[in-house]
Amino acid sequence: MARIPSLKSLNAFPHAEEHLLKKTYSGAVVTILGLIIMFTLFVHELRFYLTAYTVHQMSVDLKRGETLPIHIHMSFPSLPLLSVDAIDMSGKHEVGLHTNIWKLRLHRYGHIIGTEYLSDLVEKGWDHGHEHHDEQKKHEHTFNEDAEKTVKSVKQALENGEGCRVYGVLDVQRVAGNFHISMHDLNIFFAEKIFEGSSNVNVSHVIHDLSFGPKYPGIHNPLDETSRILHGTSGTFKYYIKKVLPTNQFSVTEHFLPVRPTDRVWPAVYFLYDLSPITVTIKEERRNFLHFLTRLCAVLGGTFAMTGMLDRWMYLHIESVTNSKTRSVLL
Repeated sequence: MARIPSLKSLNAFPHAEEHLLKKTYSGAVVTILGLIIMFTLFVHELRFYLTAYTVHQMSVDLKRGETLPIHIHMSFPSLPLLSVDAIDMSGKHEVGLHTNIWKLRLHRYGHIIGTEYLSDLVEKGWDHGHEHHDEQKKHEHTFNEDAEKTVKSVKQALENGEGCRVYGVLDVQRVAGNFHISMHDLNIFFAEKIFEGSSNVNVSHVIHDLSFGPKYPGIHNPLDETSRILHGTSGTFKYYIKKVLPTNQFSVTEHFLPVRPTDRVWPAVYFLYDLSPITVTIKEERRNFLHFLTRLCAVLGGTFAMTGMLDRWMYLHIESVTNSKTRSVLL
């Protein structure tokens, strides 16, 4: 193939003869330093390219008629019997939820000692006592022997420091509402017999996990591992939750209302939630390969140019110092 003579004038990288090149120790040091910097930047850029990043998009929530799962996992170290109730703005009110909700009896040190929870025993005792009352036509609030045994067993559990662990999933409507853990499904006469007043109900609790909907990686729920232990007092805890769909992230504020001896309200733990009309969609994306090449050329080329300038400056400086010393010796 014939070569075009004028093509040489376009060469941006002319080569000098070997005998015209001068290698120095300073140039070797700068070269090694430049290679280390280039390798470090290359590894950094490669990790940056391989790491996915998230994109947040905001929009108005247009979904209707769907349910929202709420995952709960809590421990009540000083309350051996409890119920889970839920109510929302649509008017749906459920007391003593059992579907997808499990309760375990806890030892005073937090160990699981049984799968049968005491609230069932109380309900059985009350139903049997009520039937016996109808049959015998006794006084309306009279307990039979089985009911008395049930009360004694619950009192014994309280004296032994037993608690209860509740966990499961609540399926609620996508409207504002609340769910609470209390003893509202327990017969009032049983409650009075067992606790002898609402001020003796200790709703100390540990929230191991509380989340809405499916879990996303990298999202921390603010109530996870929250502990509220009461000493010598009782009252009602209220957690006000503002949730953002569909990321299931939420913010929370907390309020505690002490119970006075004259109050007839039983202590409970309330979770009052409201849903934001604005949804935030989170997408995980990968960076473009051409973008990676562009950044790689920029950092490697910039490093090469800077080391070349550094080598040139060091060479001139060393030459000037060497020449000045030579002149002083000659003089």
